[in-house]
Amino acid sequence: MRMRICRNHKPKPNRASSSSSVNAFRQATRRFHVPEQPHLLLNPHNLFSDEKAAQDFHLRNRFLLNMSRPRADSQDSQGSRGPDDEVMPYSDDETDDEVEPGSDEALQEPPEAEQSPVEARPSEMGWKVKANDRAYHQLPEFEKKVFLCIKKSRYSGNAIKTYKYNVLTFLPLNLAEQFRRSANLYFLALLILQIIPDITTLPWYTTLIPLVVVLSVTAIKDLMDDLARHKMDKEINNRKTDVLLDGRFQTSKWRDVQVGDVVRLKKNDFIPADIMLLSSSNPNSLCYVETAELDGETNLKFKMGLRVTDEQLQEERQLADFDGFIECEEPNNRLDKFMGAMLWKRERYPVDLDNMLLRGCTVRNTDVCHGLVIYAGADTKIMRNGGKSRFKRTRIDELMNYMVYTIFALLILVAAGLAIGHSFWYEEIGSKAWYLFDGKGYTSSHRGFLSFWGYIIVLNTMVPISLYVSVEVIRLGQSKFINWDLQMYFAEKDTPAKARTTTLNEQLGQVEYIFSDKTGTLTQNIMAFKKCTIAGRSYGDPTTAEGVSLDRGKQVDWSWNRHADKKFEFMDHSLVAAVRSGKDKEAMEFFKLLSLCHTVMVDEDMVYQAASPDEGALVTAARNFGYVFLARTQDSITIQEGDRESTYEMLALLDFNSDRKRMSIILRFPDGRIRLYCKGADTVVYERLSPESRYKDSTQTALDIFANETLRTLCLCYKDISNQEYDSWARRHKEAQLVLADRETAVDRVYEEIENGLMLIGATAIEDKLQDGVPETIAKLAKADIRIWVLTGDKKETAENIGYSCSLLTDDMQIHYGEDVNVKLSARQNTRRNEPISNRPRKKKPAEPFFSEPGKNALIITGGWLNEILYEKKKKRRRLRLRRLGKRPPPSSPQDGQPLDEWEKEQRQIDFVDMACECEAVICCRVTPKQKANVVSLVKKYKKAVTLSIGDGANDVNMIKTADIGVGISGQEGMQAVMSSDYAFAQFRYLQRLLLVHGRWSYIRMCKFLRFFFFKNFAFTLVHFWYSFFSGYSSQVAYEDWFITLYNLCYSSLPVLLVGLLDQDVNDKLSLRFPKLYLPGQQGSLFNYKNFFISLFHGIFVSLIIFFIPYGSFLQTMGQDGEAPSDYQSFAVVTASSLIFIVNLQISLDTSYWTFVNCFAVLGSIAIYFGIMFDIHSAGIHVIFPAYFTFTGAASNALRQPYLWLTIVLTVGMSLLPVICIQFLYKTIWPSVGDKVQRNKKKYEQELEREERERAPAFQRGRRSRRSAYAFSHSRGYADLISSGRSIRRRATGRASTLQHSIQEVPQAENI
Repeated sequence: MRMRICRNHKPKPNRASSSSSVNAFRQATRRFHVPEQPHLLLNPHNLFSDEKAAQDFHLRNRFLLNMSRPRADSQDSQGSRGPDDEVMPYSDDETDDEVEPGSDEALQEPPEAEQSPVEARPSEMGWKVKANDRAYHQLPEFEKKVFLCIKKSRYSGNAIKTYKYNVLTFLPLNLAEQFRRSANLYFLALLILQIIPDITTLPWYTTLIPLVVVLSVTAIKDLMDDLARHKMDKEINNRKTDVLLDGRFQTSKWRDVQVGDVVRLKKNDFIPADIMLLSSSNPNSLCYVETAELDGETNLKFKMGLRVTDEQLQEERQLADFDGFIECEEPNNRLDKFMGAMLWKRERYPVDLDNMLLRGCTVRNTDVCHGLVIYAGADTKIMRNGGKSRFKRTRIDELMNYMVYTIFALLILVAAGLAIGHSFWYEEIGSKAWYLFDGKGYTSSHRGFLSFWGYIIVLNTMVPISLYVSVEVIRLGQSKFINWDLQMYFAEKDTPAKARTTTLNEQLGQVEYIFSDKTGTLTQNIMAFKKCTIAGRSYGDPTTAEGVSLDRGKQVDWSWNRHADKKFEFMDHSLVAAVRSGKDKEAMEFFKLLSLCHTVMVDEDMVYQAASPDEGALVTAARNFGYVFLARTQDSITIQEGDRESTYEMLALLDFNSDRKRMSIILRFPDGRIRLYCKGADTVVYERLSPESRYKDSTQTALDIFANETLRTLCLCYKDISNQEYDSWARRHKEAQLVLADRETAVDRVYEEIENGLMLIGATAIEDKLQDGVPETIAKLAKADIRIWVLTGDKKETAENIGYSCSLLTDDMQIHYGEDVNVKLSARQNTRRNEPISNRPRKKKPAEPFFSEPGKNALIITGGWLNEILYEKKKKRRRLRLRRLGKRPPPSSPQDGQPLDEWEKEQRQIDFVDMACECEAVICCRVTPKQKANVVSLVKKYKKAVTLSIGDGANDVNMIKTADIGVGISGQEGMQAVMSSDYAFAQFRYLQRLLLVHGRWSYIRMCKFLRFFFFKNFAFTLVHFWYSFFSGYSSQVAYEDWFITLYNLCYSSLPVLLVGLLDQDVNDKLSLRFPKLYLPGQQGSLFNYKNFFISLFHGIFVSLIIFFIPYGSFLQTMGQDGEAPSDYQSFAVVTASSLIFIVNLQISLDTSYWTFVNCFAVLGSIAIYFGIMFDIHSAGIHVIFPAYFTFTGAASNALRQPYLWLTIVLTVGMSLLPVICIQFLYKTIWPSVGDKVQRNKKKYEQELEREERERAPAFQRGRRSRRSAYAFSHSRGYADLISSGRSIRRRATGRASTLQHSIQEVPQAENI
């Protein structure tokens, strides 16, 4: 927004005009549908009937100039300068037609193209909305084909749907999803095989019971998840709003709102759809909205209705008669762009983002507003920004599936080998044994074929059916532990941590890259006035009123100031005493400047609305020190100085922009003096100081000290101006305001004329408050070898400053910017181009490092440079330009800066990722939501690394969904990121506990569980393999049928399940103290194919022991009663009993963390085995079910023989002794980091307790020798709005006797 001279100082209009200006004006009026009146060109006030209309024209003209300006990210228009770091580039998913006509392509069109009116193309303006006409949007021309001949309206309803099932589809869809899992499908096929009499070797229930249990548990879990989604959808869709139906407003549910409806919103209402603002209860249809759901910022932003709708659509009857017709762009995900036009009463009016209220925002400080629904439901910008929901799977999941496939292959090979063995055995022996004759007459080959399927059934437990359900139970338990962790509970907002998924817990222990938003994630978006320097003296450290420095001070008591904000914290009593005494003129002038030089607006309740948090903090500081901003009009500012109220006439307001990095105000004092006050970055203010200005060196020293403390600094200065000097400058400024070609440059040039010869007063130091514990968290995660990248839409200076504040950037880092990166990548690309194609490496070899010098490196790159480097927009813009010229795009050449082919583009991306990954820190600023997601996907694609994204707004949703793990920051910020996340908590600092404690524990537990699970199933199943050599390969089982059925369900499941839930090598405090314990997860060293084959060979070894030791003891034995206990049933009992003891004692050896529950599970599993075995071997149950229970008396007969108990003890000892020896040797000779910590656990725990008792003070801000000079908002202030008078209330209201203590910051509505 640009400054305007106030009405009382408006020079006479000049009627002269040039033909070029007339042509430019015609172009603009054709494009934006402003009535063309070139004879009234130069003075826009003559175009309109009143002053307010002329002011409205100035506001709209800013939009015109911005749209006609060349794109900043266009290389052709920028030349060698490259992209503008201040501009956020367009989203990468826009269509060719969405690329601005003002870009380089438009500038290169032939002259004849410029003579034709610039009309909107149908593809740009293909969305048509008619007010108060629902039937219009159901016309056949607006229908689209859905399936075959089925069509539906292209206009989405406003209901949202995130659930997967309904009552009718749950069972079929859920079963279909579950049977996509290869193991479930395999067991279903086994069940079918077991029904075939010639093949079956086991009863059908041995497979059916486990399969039904697995499917049921998974289905119940999915049902609970979907019911939660149903509940959330229902809650949102059933919210109430007022919709204009049948000529009056009626309460309606959100789900029933349709495109074209007129809705009425009240203060604190959520906005139900993307709505064009028509009118509001505020003057000139201003409406304030909070965009926390979109960008995580709690600052208010303002929107404005069109002047014509503001004047004519206030009453219900007027709104009911409204029949406006809107043409606008198709639904898209651009949060910072909207373009359309309204046709009403034969006039066309431009509509832009300033007129739009977006779904997800909240109406604030506006009693009532009315709007027209443009996009609904899935078409809204917030829903379009959600990105695709991706089904996320962990690395262990993928590995587990491959291992199951490996087991399938082993099963088929073993079954085939045994089947071949049966064919030979039957040919040589079986066919000649008269007692084996079954009368079926099958050939040996046929019998071998049947034996193959029989062994597939017998050995099916190699593929563990209960594996998946056990994994789900463990993950569910681990998720509950995260939810119940009181150390991740934020009491201030009553917000616990929440695991919103149960499938990714162990992946938390393998994260290598974290991608973080800045605002609301690393920072609180709260600015605090911390220190200042006035007339060469610094204030802010703990000091008494007499100026004596203190080690520990107390807060200033503001009770003397009834207007003070009680939350304002300041420790320096000497500055308060100096201001209250009235003797320190410089201090008084300092705070007077802060109370006058700003664009803050105030409502009738004296609530401040600031264009940036910085301004809010400065005006609040002035208020606490006795200089209270009370009111402003179009041409005056009223403040209270101590006990006296003063009104200053505002002559001019020179607003901030990103190039000027300063703002100024010219005031006429009550005594007639004219003075300019200016505040800005030291780099621009010092250039404009008068040679006679004092305090330069002392202020410079203070600035360096403030910068070392990473505070955001701002210099304050003034200049006295004579009446003649001001009148002369005002005339030149008015002329510059009326220039149509490059107006902003002309106005800035006039600003430069008055902003010189300034006298320095001092400087402020503001702290951009980080969330608690952010520097410590980043430092700890860095020690765990986790790289942190910051992806933000903020300006480069702001992002860099926060990088230093949170210790992401340090003094010893060499920082590389977009220009440096582009040069290095282009050099690497040119080297590659000069190589012959035949020399291109077929296999990827390690690339040479980009930074050969020793030391740490950091990368700071803007969105414009990101597009430039990755070739994201060049092809699109080139294609559009050539299409407009009617040409076909020629092949790329090395000279035009284009990639020669897709291979080269891919290599460029790989080079960028390699370079970025060589850096200790990466900050991407001014990036769009789509670019954030693209950066994450590049690292995932080329580094094969586990990524985590963390953010708090809708602009982070795409990034959160793209990463392997998404984390949302919950609390007062928007909930859109939380709804799309996998995990949510209230503070960034909880991330270290989520990863280093819960993530690491989950990974270790899951790996230990899987290793043991595979081992116990191999040991159990392969006994059948050894037994087959002594049973003629006849598919005979070595155990009783019921033991096979219950082994995984009852006898061996609970101990290993509890290890997967409760085990921990070291406690949480030691996990945080030694971040290096996290490294095995990143390396995937605890569960991989090596561990799998170790489990396989361990299982083979144990199965050999379990079979052959009892076999040898049964070979030639005699029992106590003179009978030989060598029958098959006794053998089955002994082998089964040995297996149960081995499995449960083996998991005991692997357990690191013993609890009563673990002990009970191990002993209980053994007790359950013997209890069930004696029951099913009893005579009573055999009498009831003789066909199913055939081992009558086998257990009691076998286990009364001491010889067999000795056999069991020998078998167990031989199985466990080698494991004990190997574990001892490994922990003694090759101990891991975890082993070393465990060995000294007691010592470390004592040290931790001692440290907690002697805890040092809070974290000290990092020191650096860099200037922190950029302490201003990243958008323009309210100068234009203030000067136009649109912010002033229609009716004067009495001033409140007391001030509210809350300050609301309201950035400009651009780039939300």
